[in-house]
Amino acid sequence: MHRNLVAYYLDMGLGKTFLGSEKLKQLNAPFNLIVCQKSKITDWAEHFKTYYDYEVIIFKNQPIEAIPPHSIIIINYDLVWRRKQLEELRDFSMLLDESQYIKNENSNRAKFILNLKPDNVILLSGTPTGGKYEELWSQLRLLGWGISKKLFYKQYTITEKLDVGGFYITVVTGYKNVDRLKDKLYQHGAIFMKTDEVVELPQQVEQIIKIPNTPQYRKFNQDRVITIDDEMLVGDTALAKLLYLRQLASIYNQHKQQALKDLLSSTHDRVIVFYNFKKEYQLIKRLAEELEKPASHINGDGTDLDNYDTKDNSVTLVQYQAGSTGVNLQKANRVIYYSLPLSAELWMQSKKRIHRIGQPRSCFYYYLITEKSVEEKILEALKQRRDFTLELFEKGVK
Repeated sequence: MHRNLVAYYLDMGLGKTFLGSEKLKQLNAPFNLIVCQKSKITDWAEHFKTYYDYEVIIFKNQPIEAIPPHSIIIINYDLVWRRKQLEELRDFSMLLDESQYIKNENSNRAKFILNLKPDNVILLSGTPTGGKYEELWSQLRLLGWGISKKLFYKQYTITEKLDVGGFYITVVTGYKNVDRLKDKLYQHGAIFMKTDEVVELPQQVEQIIKIPNTPQYRKFNQDRVITIDDEMLVGDTALAKLLYLRQLASIYNQHKQQALKDLLSSTHDRVIVFYNFKKEYQLIKRLAEELEKPASHINGDGTDLDNYDTKDNSVTLVQYQAGSTGVNLQKANRVIYYSLPLSAELWMQSKKRIHRIGQPRSCFYYYLITEKSVEEKILEALKQRRDFTLELFEKGVK
């Protein structure tokens, strides 16, 4: 069906990137605007450079008239509303990756995006509502459904007024006419697809997420010494250098922290995050708290799986030595590797925590790998079922 206003609401791992880019190609507009998370800009750019013949522009602050036709223009949600010249763009398709980022129609990003004048719209998301249908309304406007917010609430939500310190606020307590709502969404170009409808189960699907490197990593790799946050890292031996390069690629890499935050934001399913160092635990737990996701853990200090057992949207932090073997975590089907172990056995065992008898769903593994770092070589060794040893490191693997 040839539609120019579509939404692909697909589970993580079902190929939203390829589906969205093929739809852009089919629509064949002179210009194409992609709005995505900051951590996804490079991935989208590389995707189009690899598989398509477009001029790829990571948008900074260029004048619109300087952009040639047949271009892919990529910008992140936090920057897009600050680039007023994009309001001048015409004859273009707009793709929103993780379109739930405009669920609050009063936010700067949502107001700006809703004010643009695209000829075609493609929405991509694995979690368009987070279970809250009212959060679809901004996206519905982009799909051409002109229903007012007041009428949408009246027809599809159950609300009540709560007394909060003398002020009454309206809260959604349930939903009605859900089948009719789904039919209307389908009529306006929305396609919902779950993993179980697509992939023969159980299956293991791996995705490498490339993370930009940092000047601090490169400086330490060259000088073997650097001071970060009043802490001096000294790689006076090969072992110390390897340790600190691993930490600089994870603990001290803000790009990786943002990528993890974006990834956790993109799903409401249980997620397992494997890590190595205590400082990694602290920052991952902090990110989970910022996203209001209940956390569990398995590490040297003990095991607490209460939130994992009871909360569908929990994040369980697992330290390799403590939890890569001997524990069943198949209530989850998604694992994020924030950093990698040096042991091939620990890595292979960690994958089995969710890929076990009783797992009815496909298992997804996301590797946050800092580019041009020791992490690339560690992953290469692990996939060959080899430990990453000091001997490999000393032979020039950086």
